[in-house]
Amino acid sequence: MITVDSELGVGTTFYFYLPVSKKGIEERKSLEEKLISGQGKVLIMDDEELVRDVTGRMLERIGYEIEFSNDGTEAVEIYKKAQESNRPFDAVILDLTVAGGMGGKEAIKKLKDVDPEVKSIVSSGYSTDPIMSEYKQYGFSGVIVKPYEIKELSEALHKVIEGE
Repeated sequence: MITVDSELGVGTTFYFYLPVSKKGIEERKSLEEKLISGQGKVLIMDDEELVRDVTGRMLERIGYEIEFSNDGTEAVEIYKKAQESNRPFDAVILDLTVAGGMGGKEAIKKLKDVDPEVKSIVSSGYSTDPIMSEYKQYGFSGVIVKPYEIKELSEALHKVIEGE
C-alpha cells in the first residue's frame, strides 16, 4: 500500500507499506571468497587515468605490484627497463585503443620483440572488435572487456600468469 500526505508550501511525504516475507535471508558468499589472489608484477597500459587508477587498486587488493603507462610506446620502454633490471613483469594489460598514441595491437608486437614469452591481456570496451574475439592470433594471452569487475580481472590475470 502507498499513502501520501501533502501540504501546499510545506512538502509531501510518501509512505510505502510492504508485506513481511516469510522467507529467510540467504547468506551470500563474500566477494573475497570468489577472488583469485595472486602475486607478481603487472604493467597496466591505458590512456584513461581513471581506468589505470581503478584497475591498479583492484590488482593491489588481490596482491599484485603494479606500474602504469599511458600508451604503448611508454609501456614498451617500461617493460624493457624491467627486463634489464632483472625485475620483469609477470603480465601486462594493454588497452586496445589509445587516443593519439600507440595502442595494444601495435604494443604487443613490440613487446614480443623484447620478450617473445610476454604474458599479455588485451582490454577494450569495443567487444565487437575482431582482436577481442581472436586475441591469440594477434599475440595476446588473454582478453578482458571493459567495464570489468575485480572478479573477472582476477580470473583473467590468473589464467594468463599460470598458463591455464
